[in-house]
Amino acid sequence: MERNIVHCDLDTFFVSVERLQNSKLLKQPVLIGGTGDRGVVASCSYEARKYGVHSAMPMKLALRMCPEAIVVRGDYDQYSKYSNIVTEIISEETPSFEKASIDEHYLDISGMDRFFGCWKWTQELRNRIMRETGLPISFGLSTTKTVSKIATGEAKPCGALHVNGGTEKDFLAPLSIRKIPMVGQKSYTLLRNMGISKIITLQRMEVSAIQKVLGENGISIWKKANGVDESPVLPYREQKSMSKETTFQNDTIDMDILKKTLIGIVDMLAFELRQDEKLTSNVTLKIRYSNFDTHTQQIKIAYTNSDQKLTEVVLSLFKKLYSRRMLIRLIGVKFSGLIYGSYQTDLFNDSVEDVNLMQAMDKIRKRYGSEFLMKAICAPIPEKGGRYAAKSS
Repeated sequence: MERNIVHCDLDTFFVSVERLQNSKLLKQPVLIGGTGDRGVVASCSYEARKYGVHSAMPMKLALRMCPEAIVVRGDYDQYSKYSNIVTEIISEETPSFEKASIDEHYLDISGMDRFFGCWKWTQELRNRIMRETGLPISFGLSTTKTVSKIATGEAKPCGALHVNGGTEKDFLAPLSIRKIPMVGQKSYTLLRNMGISKIITLQRMEVSAIQKVLGENGISIWKKANGVDESPVLPYREQKSMSKETTFQNDTIDMDILKKTLIGIVDMLAFELRQDEKLTSNVTLKIRYSNFDTHTQQIKIAYTNSDQKLTEVVLSLFKKLYSRRMLIRLIGVKFSGLIYGSYQTDLFNDSVEDVNLMQAMDKIRKRYGSEFLMKAICAPIPEKGGRYAAKSS
């Protein structure tokens, strides 16, 4: 049976939600993100993109390029609300779907042709989402996740595109290699140095030639260029929380050890959040004393995955909660109220320098492991001195 995979993406999602709240933003160049001198653009409207503005750009530069732009701080509570509404609609209509980010879904509707027709079904779902939310959304339908995602990009803004089975290579051939999801800036530069700019050139090359330049990653890129992608749609399951705890071998009251341990825990959890492209809105601190009395304190915060912001929150909770001056046996942190976020850093609060540093550190950790690189202030993960426990739900 031929697979039928739908990819849907809410167009300029943050901007579209803001426009629902404020009609004066319609047809105006809009920038979402940090409003300070060191702020970063989290999202921008198509009107702003015409000036060369893009996400993750310093806000000061974006405003120089588009001085007429309207800057909006951003409200992740509202973005999460509308994302959940769209997810609920999709869950009512689709037996198997994957939530790839706060504004992106994959749907496996294989076999639907026997009963209704995949293209007709896709169009009706798209119309329902737009009717019930007021948000513009684009769809792509094909036999693979990669081709469907690229088709969605070609259908934007607020359109839909069907790539019939057997026509995948012809559809991809004239497009830029930048359209292939796995091709980042480094891969793009290497391929351009080989004289490759269009996907058709990749299609005509031997896979071994691409592998020599890009390694094993080159094989995946070559397959995607040829419309080959067998990756499944992963059933959606919302992770509600993640946590880490440290049990000390020797109960302690040493404030330096306690604070360094907390910073280390937050550092690891925040990295996991960014790797999973998630944000947290609830932080809980847990303390267990030497007599096994256990106390917790929780606070609701603006959605973030910034370790700097989360560290400030956790240390503040610790200052409030730790008042007995008794030896501590265990200390832990839990992040809950998780939602998907499209960005690996808190673009509403972090400075450009914070974003660049965090991305560089995350890249190293992803390659060598989360324990390979940590802040100098963080206590090393204890081996003989204590025991870490991690939980997620």
